[in-house]
Amino acid sequence: MNTELPIIYVARHGETAWSRSGRHTGLTDIPLSTEGERDAALLADRLENIPFRTVLASPLMRALRTCELAGFGAVAEIDRDLVEWNYGDYEGQTTQQIRAGRPDWRLFRDGCPGGESLDQVGARADRVIARVRATEGNVLLFSSGHFLRVFAARWLGLAPDAGRFFMLLTASLSALGYEHDLDEPVIRFWDDTNRCPSTPHKVMQ
Repeated sequence: MNTELPIIYVARHGETAWSRSGRHTGLTDIPLSTEGERDAALLADRLENIPFRTVLASPLMRALRTCELAGFGAVAEIDRDLVEWNYGDYEGQTTQQIRAGRPDWRLFRDGCPGGESLDQVGARADRVIARVRATEGNVLLFSSGHFLRVFAARWLGLAPDAGRFFMLLTASLSALGYEHDLDEPVIRFWDDTNRCPSTPHKVMQ
């Protein structure tokens, strides 16, 4: 593997009150919890010695605060394409609540009435990927769980619904890159929290 090829690090925001309770948090702009702030700050030590050409963050406060606590608030650029999936009518609901009315509902298959389609989320991911691939050097992204799962699928050239295979915890760090050349995208590591495994962390946004 050519270690000089650029690496794209992706950080999911820290925990919020809604992520802890499993509520779908799309464009609702809520802050990190105390635990979320603590875990976001742990990213600083993990990232401090990595040179980044570009740092991009979602404008939502949970991602921006995670970016700040990780030590990149002063250099990050806002990219609105990094916002979370717009869940429309399902905003603020848990999967259990949604399935009370739609027992067989699956986000990556069925989407959300009144919100973004999966293809629209995939198109945003493609725009971020195009921007990242035009950058010579390492890139760091701060965003939300479901968007980053779609981003990983599209990075590999998979359909957006393949994002369902990439579970992602709060305040996790992942890295995407290339194997032999820029035509061979890969995932280098995924969903690394580097925290005590006994500490529970919710998968939802």
